[in-house]
Amino acid sequence: MALLNNDKDILPINSIAELLSAKARTLKMYEDKGLFPQKNTSSSKKLYSINDVKIIAFVHYLASVKKINASGIKYILEMLENNMDEKNKNEFLDIVETKLESISGKDIQDIESL
Repeated sequence: MALLNNDKDILPINSIAELLSAKARTLKMYEDKGLFPQKNTSSSKKLYSINDVKIIAFVHYLASVKKINASGIKYILEMLENNMDEKNKNEFLDIVETKLESISGKDIQDIESL
């Protein structure tokens, strides 16, 4: 049995939106503002890895729940990238993921509809 490669780009934005109970166009807007991990691809359809989904979920949480604007989110992501080693960054994102799981998709949809 082969282990999963969490760094392999396999998920389109529509699938990630479904996983996060978010609207695909909302995630596309975040992507257009440069809030998602950068992908070097010649294809018009960008794919993201399982590890990228953690960052995307964090961005979605900051924007939709905490109401932080794109500039603030970029600053937070830069701090994560520049001031944390990979192990601490992953531990932090795991904690965030656990907290996000406690928020139901309906709660996030209610917040988005405001």
